[in-house]
Amino acid sequence: TGGINLEDLFGGMGGMFGGGAGSRNRPRRGDDLETRITVSFADALQGVTAPIRLTGDVQCSGCNGSGAAAGTTPRTCNTCRGSGQVARNVGGFGIPQSCSDCRGSGRIVENPCRECHGVGIIRDTRTVQVKIPRGVKDGATIRLSGRGGPGTLGGPAGDLHVRVAVTPHPVFGRKDDNLTVTVPITLAEAALGAEVAVPVVTGGSVKLKVPAGTPHGKTFRIKDRGVATAKGKQGDLHVTVEIAVPHKLNKQAKEALEHFAEATAAENPRDELLKRAASAPRINPEGE
Repeated sequence: TGGINLEDLFGGMGGMFGGGAGSRNRPRRGDDLETRITVSFADALQGVTAPIRLTGDVQCSGCNGSGAAAGTTPRTCNTCRGSGQVARNVGGFGIPQSCSDCRGSGRIVENPCRECHGVGIIRDTRTVQVKIPRGVKDGATIRLSGRGGPGTLGGPAGDLHVRVAVTPHPVFGRKDDNLTVTVPITLAEAALGAEVAVPVVTGGSVKLKVPAGTPHGKTFRIKDRGVATAKGKQGDLHVTVEIAVPHKLNKQAKEALEHFAEATAAENPRDELLKRAASAPRINPEGE
């Protein structure tokens, strides 16, 4: 009672020396890999299948990962009996250590594969086809099960994680599943109202009715002209209008604007702003 269980003690130490008996010669899952692919704005909206070239470790096709030459199989190590570990006597106690005959694998490859030299893994360049779903977002990650690093001793391959980068569009932006576009309108169109052409990402344009008195920066929504996602949803097109101020005016246009300024001189758009500023607490310029 209260004594030390030597089996528990050295069983725990076995975990320090390689994870316990037989852990090294068990099938091990391959590593997960990560790569990056860049697609155009159009391909991201409609979906595409694109190739990715990867250089790294792959399972040897000559031996199917066994490390043994064709027609042969590795045998169990007689020294460790397949455990990958042997006990070394230290002070009367058996301390587990890696088997030197099989280098901890628990197997002996007597006739190594010529392609991988008995390792079961080679370094090679491979091409993986990646299916980019319709409506994928910039920065999204696509997981390809079993396309990552090769497993060892018959273990399954890891996964390949593909991070998607979407190149910007020269006209359209994106916010969630909605597309955005900025459309310039004239001062007359904003003041009097008009129907203006708005480009759509599928080509061509649609008509947008701009009400009279529309302010600069007003955003309108055109339904179902946004991103069509793989889940069957359809976003909208958000159209922001900006009043385009002409850099040069001919004589007729200049006279017309002068008449317009005279006719609206009684309406100062800054009156309300100045009133609010005057009623707000004042700041002493001297800091007192």
